[in-house]
Amino acid sequence: MAKRVAAAPRGVGRPEAVLTISVFALVLFGLVMVYSSSSATAVLSQGSPTDLLVRQVIYAILGFGAYIFFRRISPAGLARLATPLLGVSVLLLILVLIPGVGTTANGSTRWIGVGGLMQVQPSEVAKLAVVLWLAQAIARAPASLRRADGLVPLLGITAAVSALVLLEPDLGTASAIFVVALAVLAVAGARMSHLAVVTGGALGLALIAIAMAPYRRARLTAFMDPWSDPDGAGFQSVQAQLAVASGKLTGVGVGDGLQKVFYLPEAPTDMILATVGEELGVVGILGVLIALGAVVVSGYRIAFSAPDRHQQAIAAGLTTLIATQAVFNAGAVLGMLPITGVPLPYVSFGGNNLIVLLASTGILVNISRRSAKPSLRVVGGSDSRSDRRGGDGRARNAGTRPRRSAVSARG
Repeated sequence: MAKRVAAAPRGVGRPEAVLTISVFALVLFGLVMVYSSSSATAVLSQGSPTDLLVRQVIYAILGFGAYIFFRRISPAGLARLATPLLGVSVLLLILVLIPGVGTTANGSTRWIGVGGLMQVQPSEVAKLAVVLWLAQAIARAPASLRRADGLVPLLGITAAVSALVLLEPDLGTASAIFVVALAVLAVAGARMSHLAVVTGGALGLALIAIAMAPYRRARLTAFMDPWSDPDGAGFQSVQAQLAVASGKLTGVGVGDGLQKVFYLPEAPTDMILATVGEELGVVGILGVLIALGAVVVSGYRIAFSAPDRHQQAIAAGLTTLIATQAVFNAGAVLGMLPITGVPLPYVSFGGNNLIVLLASTGILVNISRRSAKPSLRVVGGSDSRSDRRGGDGRARNAGTRPRRSAVSARG
């Protein structure tokens, strides 16, 4: 008699499980560090020590709402959403540049006020919109990727969005959008020779953008030698290095760091990893990087097992977005890259980035659950000829269907 097969259970080793656990841990850890990095300064400034914490909790709740929504939406729904979302993000990117509409802070106009709780940052919406739009455009005409003229509309839209972000100015986010677009095109099958030419041109434009802006030149020179101007252009890098050095191996303890108190600029946001280094030491930094590494590896595993080109491009793009932000932020804090103002994924204070990243996480889990094919293990053996014959050894009629196995497998 033919033996049955059983579906292997869905365990915690599955990529969406590792991804979800790692993301939830990072968000909870981020809440602790946002409070630690902001409470002392708030008290000394006659403010509420829990102000940023409460706001970040609200952002996390909204983000998990986005996570649940995108975890359930169909691939067709994502494709339908792509163009309207791109249109809205481009409109917002234009509006933020209009005097009186956009809010300026630290020399950049990146936000549109929508109330006292939070401000909309169009560039964050644009990151997700570009990935979804590129993926659905590729799915509609995959053969065009192999031709140079087929890449023109895809790269043209990406360049237009990046240019609007660069005008804010925000070179870090513009660069991240470009890197993500390259990842989507590469995974979808574009020729590497074409992408190499595009990359070379983009690097040339980035160098021109740096040369044309004095503050960008100052950041570049400060990155190469921050101690040559410790009270000027190199101040943020120097303070971040001092924070990490003060923490040594295991840190001075959560809440006991000193650099965050009026010394380290943007301690709850761009420089939160420096606060982690001071209070939890090298061990704390490694823990954060390992968790982010687990997110990225899980994301790429999901991308490579996606059921079709459309979902594969989305998963690769969103994972590259997370990885790029992590590299840009950690590299800046540790003095390995120039400071770009890119937040640390899931950990830094900020509603727009957290909500977009949790929405992206929901999409990744969605794709993984749809592409999951349970591995079957044999719980009994049989001769192959017996499978083609009845229990009495006689050949079955070709028109006779075997009865369905009692064991079913979910996809």
